[in-house]
Amino acid sequence: MRLSKAEKEEIIQLVERSELGITKTLKELGIHKGTFYRWHKAYLNKSEIEKAIVRPSRRQWNTIPEVQKNLVVEIALEHPELSPRELAVKLTDEQRIFISESSVYRILKAKGLITSPTHILLSASNEFRDKTAFVHQMWQTDFTYFKILGWGWYYLSTVLDDYSRFIVHWELCESMKAEDVQRTLDHAIEKAALVKQQRPKVLSDNGSCYIASELKDYLEAKQITHIHGRPLHPQTQGKIERYHRSMKNVVKLENYYYPEELNAALETFVHHYNHERYHESLDNVTPADVYYGRKEQILKQREKIRQQTMLKRRVLYQTEKLLSI
Repeated sequence: MRLSKAEKEEIIQLVERSELGITKTLKELGIHKGTFYRWHKAYLNKSEIEKAIVRPSRRQWNTIPEVQKNLVVEIALEHPELSPRELAVKLTDEQRIFISESSVYRILKAKGLITSPTHILLSASNEFRDKTAFVHQMWQTDFTYFKILGWGWYYLSTVLDDYSRFIVHWELCESMKAEDVQRTLDHAIEKAALVKQQRPKVLSDNGSCYIASELKDYLEAKQITHIHGRPLHPQTQGKIERYHRSMKNVVKLENYYYPEELNAALETFVHHYNHERYHESLDNVTPADVYYGRKEQILKQREKIRQQTMLKRRVLYQTEKLLSI
């Protein structure tokens, strides 16, 4: 009867462990001594060959080191509000390590740290067809509202720079009148330190305060061109609409009993939005980076870090490969 390779190896191991001794065990199994020793010699030779063979590593040259994977998890636990995209950029900017968004996602998923998004944000279906090319070329402005318990409704007036998405100015108002719009724009112009010859276009919807004759006279006196969005088409003001959704998803998680509380919450969010939040449509820099002209330098630095990281991984891989020979 012919025995398979696995069966022969099982018999060898059985004989080696037997307390009866080799001769008696082989007699019980009905196997000739010469046959057994032939099998045993082949088994030993095979074991020695397998030990001598340097098996090719399945590790790829660009495999992320464990210490960096652990760092991803550590930072993710410290900042649970950040998405894999934001974590990847944070690692590059603060730790000077390049790990792609998809790799960060896989690392976190393997650790059970990927959950469904807290909020689902809807994007506008269309863009403004005449895209801006520089800061202060056009501003978007709009109102949104909040209810303060015991105080009633308050209205947030915001001016957003279309090119950088930077919040130039915002203020909480007790009404939505043309004079509130004028005051907001005056403060925005002052904050932006614009000279008289430097006036942005202003894009708004067709709310009553934006079509009022008082605002028209004010804008003409300031030499500001006013652009109205198409009626019943809020996508035209898509950037400020998306900003309002993102802001409310955070700010409205709390109840506010005094206007000062709401004002403080808005101030905190605007600072985070302008200076800390990586914006996907801005190549993962902050609005402030674009507004103050830092974007290109940051992107160059990130590309340099990416190349350095890839080089280090390749050198580490080659070193480990040589040591294993």
